[in-house]
Amino acid sequence: MTHAAAENRTKSWAEVAPRLVAVAAGRAPADLVIRGGRLVNVQSREILDGWQVAIAEGRFAYVGPDASHCIGEGTEIVEAEGRYMIPGLCDGHMHIESGMLTPAEFAAAVTPHGTTTIFHDPHEIANVLGLAGVRMMHDEALLQPINIYTQMPSCAPSAPGLETTGFAVSAEDVAEAMSWPGIIGLGEMMNYPGVIHGDPQMLAEMAATMAAGKTVGGHYASPDRGIPFHAYVAGGPADDHEGTAESDAVARVRQGMRSMMRLGSAWYDVESQITAVTQKGLDPRNFILCTDDCHSGTLVNEGHMNRVVRHAIVCGCDPVIALQMATINTATHFGLERELGSIAPGRRADVILTSSLTELPIEAVYARGQLVAEHGEMLVACPHYDWPQSARETVRLGKVLAASDFAIAAPKGANAVKAKVIGVVENQAPTKALTAELPVIGGLVEAENGVCQIALVERHQATGKVVNGFVSGFGYQGEMAIASTVAHDSHHMIVVGTSREMMAKAANRLGEVGGGITVWKDGKELALVELPIAGLMSDRPAMEVAAKAAAMVEAMAACGCTLNNAYMQHSLLALVVIPELRISDLGLVDVTRFELTELFEPTA
Repeated sequence: MTHAAAENRTKSWAEVAPRLVAVAAGRAPADLVIRGGRLVNVQSREILDGWQVAIAEGRFAYVGPDASHCIGEGTEIVEAEGRYMIPGLCDGHMHIESGMLTPAEFAAAVTPHGTTTIFHDPHEIANVLGLAGVRMMHDEALLQPINIYTQMPSCAPSAPGLETTGFAVSAEDVAEAMSWPGIIGLGEMMNYPGVIHGDPQMLAEMAATMAAGKTVGGHYASPDRGIPFHAYVAGGPADDHEGTAESDAVARVRQGMRSMMRLGSAWYDVESQITAVTQKGLDPRNFILCTDDCHSGTLVNEGHMNRVVRHAIVCGCDPVIALQMATINTATHFGLERELGSIAPGRRADVILTSSLTELPIEAVYARGQLVAEHGEMLVACPHYDWPQSARETVRLGKVLAASDFAIAAPKGANAVKAKVIGVVENQAPTKALTAELPVIGGLVEAENGVCQIALVERHQATGKVVNGFVSGFGYQGEMAIASTVAHDSHHMIVVGTSREMMAKAANRLGEVGGGITVWKDGKELALVELPIAGLMSDRPAMEVAAKAAAMVEAMAACGCTLNNAYMQHSLLALVVIPELRISDLGLVDVTRFELTELFEPTA
């Protein structure tokens, strides 16, 4: 642990218990008393009018109807003025890198929205920088004024044999990370075929996590809930966020898992699953709200976990139950129910003042007893880690790319081909495995009628390799290309375009700037988002990154794209653990079979 992290360390309940007891008994003054509000008790699912809280040493000392005996000289008194006091919100599963921000800037962006606890899986940076990158994320997380717990990534590569990453995570890496102070468990176990078939490494990673008394995160993206699903659960994953239907949520909780329902920038899976609680009547304490992936524009313009809770309420969920799903349920799942997630004695004093439980305006945010944000403004600093050059020089193309690198040769003698096409599905992670009849001109296959070219450019080992294919659903027109070094999960470079010349220009541009996203049209760059840290993150504030990201979205629209959150879809085109069809540095991947497949259908 760094010196700065040690200075920021929250003292344990045991360490400060003498002071908490003295304050609660009235023998010592509290640091802070909040009174005149309505306490939302997520432990008992009650709203308690007039209850007051006394805070000392960053923890709740007294929670009850009258804290006047805790007030002494030097006690700060805050009048809630009839507002609700709710626990700080928790995000049960997410990836900080998806916000294009470092942990510090992510904390600065989400704290004003009431998020005081994050459980993040940095498997994006693990694919680029390995265990060293995970440690950098972990160390910056520990510096923050809110609680950021790190899950050690489990799957880099996410699907061994189907992709190549910059680094590979081993069972030994997982065992080492379990001793780090900020590690809360194992990140989502995406290699579900490996678990089902008893892969020794996957089982060893889960065993090391369980031996450390920590939580194994799940990721079961297959629609098959038969024997394979039961085998996966038997391996140890304790939660799953890949459900998209009520039956998915029901199946998870019936097996003792927590159903994590996500509302991110591109995932809208709460409405279709929360009926398991609101209509089917299942026990809501086994359901957790999360974001999974939120880009900076969503954070700046719409919110974070407050957005998710509001959405759950609009979908028919009782407001207090929705709050439980974003506070105590999450804390309990990770074994932290006596540390955070509720307004109760001994817990970290993370509390929000809001005037409405349905609209949920975040009017004041206290983290560990400190006022950290008020009316959307961050009031305290979020310290930065000193990112080394090794984290900033990660885009290695090996050569200057040319239009010819993106040419797709047709089978000899063919005048047309039947090509396999990745079909993007709006607002969902899965893709469709489509086919299209495409013409051959001068020996090269030409995309048309809504089909674009897609290429994966290797960027970790400077091999100069380019894998080409086809994609549909974006609606691009004219001479254009978009390239990104954010390409879950291997994070090579994904380039989509209608022009091979534009594709080469876009790819080379990212090689020049060290990573990010760029959009090109008619020979000119329309937008650029620089992401110099691992080709995934900017160290600039969220507002700046969001502005550049907004310009990027506008540029995509100028190229004909009408798809909602199209960039998030773009970034997932190499995610070879979610069906049906993806692209990797090894070729086209049939994810329903977990095997490489040919680009063209065989001719009769």
